[in-house]
Amino acid sequence: MNNKHLTFDRRTLLIAGAATICAPYVARAQVNKIRVGVPTKTYWPTIICETAIRQKLFQKAGVDAELTIYRGGAEGFEAIAAGAADIILNSSSSVAAGLKKGVNARCVANGSNGYYGWQLMVRPDSKITKVAELEGKKVGITSAGSGSDILARWTNADRKVNFTRVPLGGGGLVPNLMSGNIDATVLYSPLTFQVLQNKEARTLIDFGSEVPAHSTGAWIATDKIIKERPETLQKALNAIYGGVAFLRDEKNRQSAVKLIAEIDEVAEPVAAAELDGNIMKLSTDGEIRKEWMERALEMAKLIGMTDLAPVEQMYTTQFKPIPTAA
Repeated sequence: MNNKHLTFDRRTLLIAGAATICAPYVARAQVNKIRVGVPTKTYWPTIICETAIRQKLFQKAGVDAELTIYRGGAEGFEAIAAGAADIILNSSSSVAAGLKKGVNARCVANGSNGYYGWQLMVRPDSKITKVAELEGKKVGITSAGSGSDILARWTNADRKVNFTRVPLGGGGLVPNLMSGNIDATVLYSPLTFQVLQNKEARTLIDFGSEVPAHSTGAWIATDKIIKERPETLQKALNAIYGGVAFLRDEKNRQSAVKLIAEIDEVAEPVAAAELDGNIMKLSTDGEIRKEWMERALEMAKLIGMTDLAPVEQMYTTQFKPIPTAA
């Protein structure tokens, strides 16, 4: 993922974990601390982790979580490769590419099985009403190799249409669509919901419903923490999926909408659309299936990724998140 339309400087939040009375502080910190990374500010992993922080779910799970918000998925993966993060959210296929380059990390819990909230969009006054009419046109993406690039190339292959992909960065997609510099764009939530509500764009493809189910994003942990501190990793996953459970719980709906609006800095109607159109469709148990990972690799090959580790090496099923209750 690249930085979203709404960008923020990287920041780190430190959540104090529950104290263990019998152990010295230094020993506790070493055992219970975990460094969590998310790709960008306005993206669902950040909403989930921020919710877990604010509901004190990491504390309740018994872990000290240090959250870092990166400037994109590539930067987050670089952090885990350098040993600066223990667990991150990134594209599942990035693990297969990383393993071939000596980055020893695995998918430990599935995050999402679809590009929920992602859409191929045109201006409301555009004469284009069918995907086939994009032949020879210009379609905006964030950058080469990004999720928007994958979906643009999927559209090329699935709909048998050829158009020019124009990399514009996250902040350039909507302005260039509005100005007419591009004919269409691949856009992600919550921006999709925002422009729809503002009647600034209309949808040609809803990728969340059209693209076959596969692991689009997963929580990825280093082999080091998997082997040396599996209990700490399990506790962190429990807290993360506790965040998912809190947001999805109907009795928390009002609080959830306010949280999303605050974290993403969007209006509450947009936040409500993000909750219903994206958060409610995320994995609630982190289940990983081989066929979901196989399809993730197939999607990766669309953008030219060829030197990939076998699917069996991409993930482990030893961790089964048990959502921490708020």
